[in-house]
Amino acid sequence: MPTLPPPGPRLLLDATLPDGARADLAIDRGRIASITPVPPGRERRPAGPDGRNLDGALLLPALVDGHAHLDKTFLGAPWQPHRETADLRAQIASERQLRREVADRLPVVDRAEALARRMAAFGTGHVRSHVDVDPGVGLDHLYAVLEARERVRELIDVQLVAFPQSGVVAEPEVARLLDAALREGAELIGGLDPFGFDQDVDGQLDVVFGLAERHGVGVDIHLHDGGAPGAAQLRAIAARTAALGLAGRVAVSHAYCLGQLDERELDAVAAVLADAGVAVMTNGPARSMPPVKRLHERGVLLFAGSDNIRDAWWPYGTGDMLERATVIGLQGELMTDQDLRLAADLATGHAARALGLAEYGIAVGGRADLVAVAAHSVPEAVAAHPERLLVLHRGHLVLDRLAP
Repeated sequence: MPTLPPPGPRLLLDATLPDGARADLAIDRGRIASITPVPPGRERRPAGPDGRNLDGALLLPALVDGHAHLDKTFLGAPWQPHRETADLRAQIASERQLRREVADRLPVVDRAEALARRMAAFGTGHVRSHVDVDPGVGLDHLYAVLEARERVRELIDVQLVAFPQSGVVAEPEVARLLDAALREGAELIGGLDPFGFDQDVDGQLDVVFGLAERHGVGVDIHLHDGGAPGAAQLRAIAARTAALGLAGRVAVSHAYCLGQLDERELDAVAAVLADAGVAVMTNGPARSMPPVKRLHERGVLLFAGSDNIRDAWWPYGTGDMLERATVIGLQGELMTDQDLRLAADLATGHAARALGLAEYGIAVGGRADLVAVAAHSVPEAVAAHPERLLVLHRGHLVLDRLAP
């Protein structure tokens, strides 16, 4: 697929920046060339044919979805009623059957592309997608999402995690497949409940962190185990992270146990995570969400993700990260303007740090990955679920509702 040429100069007039300042932005060759304050009382100016006047609308850096499953979605296929199961293993078995049925109607690559395009239209410029790697599908899902990523590369950046949905130690063939996935294009290595699923914490972490060291990649482990077992695994993951010098390159997704510990143990585990540089992802679950404010205050990097969207795990999800910030805010009782800014950070700056994104943010020289929303402040954007007015990815128009 040919690469589009860098976009020419573009003006964004009278934008409200995240700090509340009003400014004009000049964009050239996909980067922010200048940011000029708007003097109070200035009359409305024409932006020209390649420019847009935001009239005070809020301009945010591109939203970041820190945890999705592009290969699992049924988006684009006929509606699939949710099938209830008794436990995690039964759910995985049910998903295997259902994904075969859905793939006969619409291939993984087309569904992944449809979801990525929807995310981009909501203003998400970067997504980390976990991709199933197991003996049943081999590397087929990885290849499908790699193809989908190529199709949408002018709209959204996609980072891929080789995800052992069927466990690591429980399926002896998985370690070899994960190694192959990292050679074939996955950028991170994943894991799944080392104790609860594999019943072998050290065995799974030996494989996961061994592959991370061998390939020089980051780690993102699903951890659903609760209470003391979950906390013990967080400590083990932090210890491995510190020992290999992987600070800032390891994340734990979900970490439900953090919402089940007493304050003393929570603070102790938070200190271990913060010291090791292990980030925590939450999608705002209805049960046992990590306490966002307390962990943030204790130095843990938290970020947000959609998780499953319209798939075998649940029928919900839109791909809108501002909506996800709202869900997390409601679940975490984030009410003040400062709290709402934290909720927004989980889907912008904090997620960008967790994903290791370079040149992110609204700054001169940074990439022009931007989204304008029909709000006038960051707290309003989280609370009000505003319309997206304009989306740019590397300066290219993804969505434009401001065209004259």
